[in-house]
Amino acid sequence: MKSLLVVTAALEMGAGVVLLGIPSMAAALLLGAPLDTPAALTVARVGGSGLFTVGIACWLARADAHSRAATGLVDALTFYNIAVVVVLAYAGVRLGLRGVLLWPAVVLHIAMAAWCIVRPR
Repeated sequence: MKSLLVVTAALEMGAGVVLLGIPSMAAALLLGAPLDTPAALTVARVGGSGLFTVGIACWLARADAHSRAATGLVDALTFYNIAVVVVLAYAGVRLGLRGVLLWPAVVLHIAMAAWCIVRPR
């Protein structure tokens, strides 16, 4: 489980930094449309800070990967990854959004959800 937490920490902190620093470009790459209002940029940055926070929690939990807290964190990550798959797939299929990173992000989150589910307990 330590490897899962380290990889998740790196991915989520990286995504968080990108959303905090260049949210419009991140949206354009992911969804094919830039964020063009101050409200959208603000919400994206709040999301970025949340992702960075998840990354910090994973990084700190890696040292005690078999604790109840780490297990709870990975259970929450399972929900998070499945939710991201649903939201992004809906954006691509039903809303017609087409960023170059949309489907790679869906595949990545499917893989991360599967890793969370099959991890040793």
